[in-house]
Amino acid sequence: MKTIQELFPGIAIMDETDVEVRNPFSGETAVLTPEEVAVYDYIKGCELMGDYTGVRKGLDWFAKTNPEAYMTLLD
Repeated sequence: MKTIQELFPGIAIMDETDVEVRNPFSGETAVLTPEEVAVYDYIKGCELMGDYTGVRKGLDWFAKTNPEAYMTLLD
């Protein structure tokens, strides 16, 4: 299985502990690991830049890795 850095070149994973992230539309929250926060931020950055290939790649990873958080934050 490829690492996050291999799947998402240039992604930065911080040393922070688990982080609570809020869905800006529903207000629901999910606690994410540092790796999940990095991919979440990647997805949001790709959205802002109009990189929908990157968005899809991130969403696919997230749906497989943490389906509950995916449904709460990104679906």
